[in-house]
This record gives sequence, structure tokens and C-alpha cells, in this order.
Amino acid sequence: MTLKEMLDLAAARYNRPDFIAADPISIPHRFTKLQDREIMAFWAATLAWGQRKTIIQSANRLAELMDNAPYDFIINHLEQDRARFESFKHRTFQATDTLWFLEFFQNFYRKNASLESAFSRHLSPNDPTVENALRGFHNDFFDHPFAPERTRKHVATPARGSTCKRLNMFLRWMVRKDEAGVDFGIWENISPAQLLIPLDVHVERVARRLGLLHRKQTDWQSVLELTSNLRDFDPVDPVRYDFALFGMGVLESSHYLKTT
Repeated sequence: MTLKEMLDLAAARYNRPDFIAADPISIPHRFTKLQDREIMAFWAATLAWGQRKTIIQSANRLAELMDNAPYDFIINHLEQDRARFESFKHRTFQATDTLWFLEFFQNFYRKNASLESAFSRHLSPNDPTVENALRGFHNDFFDHPFAPERTRKHVATPARGSTCKRLNMFLRWMVRKDEAGVDFGIWENISPAQLLIPLDVHVERVARRLGLLHRKQTDWQSVLELTSNLRDFDPVDPVRYDFALFGMGVLESSHYLKTT
């Protein structure tokens, strides 16, 4: 079996509806409205470190605090309504961060119909990857004199060499579209070919074992290297192999790795 055949097989194994329930992507799948999905997907992706069960619990808690109607709450809530969020925390994501997210979302959605434009406005169809979109989004997110400095660690940027794992995962959810129905594919102005792999510890470990990643550091250049190698297998949709690498690293006891 070639490496591509193995990756294709693993991707098909995990890119299926029964993957959803135990993954943070289950949070936006609770909703049908575009903006509700965007808001909860962005928040769930932001909180996506640690045990998946805990991530899902925290994201569900945020949905409850927004009366399970995120977009309606974001658009219409008053300053005093934010008091209920002051006790929310998820690991190092604290009340200060939560309140700034609310501030950003409200300001943005009162002027824009979809969060897609916050990314796509910085991206050209000729850009090989979403790097400029991530840089531009980060700058816009904190373009305010009262933006808390501590919150920057929760919204990454390639400018600091970060892998931007959570943002790349969020973009995968929003942009990728196929018949499996795990990712939403509800954004039209960013191409799946421009997406970059969400590089978490499990994906990194498997990628190194399979010879898809050689750079010693775990940084932005590593993301570019791995995605470039995956693009050789599928130039149109390289990030579909996120399912393969993640599944091989977390959901299965290195079954595929033992056969290589």
C-alpha cells in the first residue's frame, strides 16, 4: 500500500458523520443559521485544547450563556448582559478574553452579514494559502485601544510564527465541502486548496513518523511544509488528510503506523 493509499483510506474512515459527536465540531452542528454556526464554531475552535469532552462542555456552556441563540444574543445583548460571562473560564481562557470576544462579535456582526468577510477581505484568489487571511484577521480582531493584550495568545497569527492550529481548524470547518457532511462548506470566497493543516501534537507525531514533516521546530513553517507535502496527494483539498492524521494519532492505536 502506498502512502497516498493509506492516507486516503484513513481519511475516508474518519471523515464521516459518526466522527461528529465526540469532536468539538459537534457544537456548531447543533445550529442551522449561518451566523450561529460561525460564532459557535469560532468559539469551539478557540477552546480546542485539552480533552475533547471538556472542550465540548465548555462550548456548550457558552451557548447556554447566549440563550442557545448566539447570533441573536450577540446582536441584541446589552452591556449588563455580559455579567453572566464573568465566571466563565476554560483553562487559560478567562473572563477578560470572553468579554473581548463578545465585544468583537457584536461590533462585527452589526456591520457584516458573515464572519467570512473578516478573513476573505485579506485574501486574494491567487494567494497560495490562507496566511494573509490569518494575519489580517488577527490585526482586525485587536484593532482597538482597549483590546486586551492577554487575549492575543488565543487568536494566533503567522506573524509570530504560531502554527495557528485553532484558526486553521476553524477555517477547515467553514470552507471544506464534501458529501461526508462533517465540515460545513458554508463559505464560498476561500478555496479549500488554500487551507492549511491544523497542526496539533497528534497530527505532528503521525506526520513525522510517516516522513511528511522534517522540520525540527513546531511552528508556522512546519504547517507550510506539511500542507505542501499533503498537497502533492490532493492539490484541490489537501486538508482532508487532517482526518487521516488525526484519526491515526488519536482515535486508533497506531494501527496504520505499525504497518509502515
